[in-house]
Amino acid sequence: MTSYHQPGVVVTDHRFTVPLDHDDPDGGQLELFGREIVAVGRADDDLPWLLYLEGGPGFGARRLVGRQAWLDRALREYRVLLLDQRGTGASSPLNRQSLAAFADPAAQADHLAKFRADSIVRDCEAVRPRLTGGAPWTVLGQSFGGFCATHYLSTAPEGLREVLITGGLPSLGLHADDVYRAAYPRIARKADAHYDRYPQDVARARRIAAHLAEHRTVLPGGYHLTPEAFQSLGLMLGTADGSHRLHYLLADAFIRAGDRQELSDAFQESALAALSFAGHPLYALLHEACYGGAGGRPTGWAAERVRTEFPRFDALAALEGDDPVLFTGETIHPWHFETDPALRPLRDAAELLAHRADWPALYDPARLAANEVPVAAVVYHDDMYVDTAHSLETARAVRGLRTWVTDEYEHDGLRMGPRVLDRLIGLVRGEI
Repeated sequence: MTSYHQPGVVVTDHRFTVPLDHDDPDGGQLELFGREIVAVGRADDDLPWLLYLEGGPGFGARRLVGRQAWLDRALREYRVLLLDQRGTGASSPLNRQSLAAFADPAAQADHLAKFRADSIVRDCEAVRPRLTGGAPWTVLGQSFGGFCATHYLSTAPEGLREVLITGGLPSLGLHADDVYRAAYPRIARKADAHYDRYPQDVARARRIAAHLAEHRTVLPGGYHLTPEAFQSLGLMLGTADGSHRLHYLLADAFIRAGDRQELSDAFQESALAALSFAGHPLYALLHEACYGGAGGRPTGWAAERVRTEFPRFDALAALEGDDPVLFTGETIHPWHFETDPALRPLRDAAELLAHRADWPALYDPARLAANEVPVAAVVYHDDMYVDTAHSLETARAVRGLRTWVTDEYEHDGLRMGPRVLDRLIGLVRGEI
């Protein structure tokens, strides 16, 4: 263990060894990384633990500094563990480089199948007694982290003192088709709201999409920026400042080069930073697998298939007329594995995962209906990433779960400061 100081906190880096497959503990092993954070002056106190599970899938726990965002509230009473979930951050990370060690795409896909919420929760249960001495801990799950927390409630509630979920109550039994059939209208609302706020961006987005349709555009590093890839910049629109950041990105897209207009280097670099999966490939590889196990059939590139039911998202058709080019977001498509050089080597593995039919179910409705763990969840009123109606249906299915439905924040409300966490702690303890 290594300990050091940041403003107002003591940080200790932990590394743990866990089985790759918890049903085969003598098989391969993984190394997990977690960052313990405690307030200065309280490092030796007997504090309860709070485990933070990041959104994703595919993102390591965010690297907060000092008492940033929600940590300020948590550190008043908890010792916090920011855990990099398996395959992310510094926890045996997976990407095109590490996965190249496998013999073929089938071996890659079999390995990747062990990186869903069920394995993550078993990792947490392996780590917990090493830190808490066996005492249950509080789990704070953001977005996909809330999916993991809901699985935790389904399989190992004895490890939980309280559960706090922010923007991450999953549907319990819906197939991926149903998830994306609900998603596209939400995404369209966010795109329409962006154009209402910035009507000048209608023409700007059309101009960029038309340029991409006519000119093969390869970004630095080899990313192929197609009209569809450009549309996926709409992933920004589900965050508090995302519409504004997208507006600024579109505003200065072109630069004059002699007698012609080109997409500027600055635009290309910014677009690449927003679009590349190099830092989080599991998001693309396992995104639809989050819904695997529902209905007993493959997810089968659900977002791509369902998109055809919503013709407003057809960029080329929009360009043929006068319609705005709608942005997308929160959807993964086969073409992601062609446009992005970080994903291209994993295209065949992704195809095998899309057609996998034997995913175990992640949630146990009967056990959730008998839940005895205090649970509180913030549900964002028109969350682009997680369907509000689905979340509320799940909330009703979990015994004792208390909700706070709000339009004060977007999906990233937890990073805006301590208020969201403060409200949830009060809610889970019956103080509100």
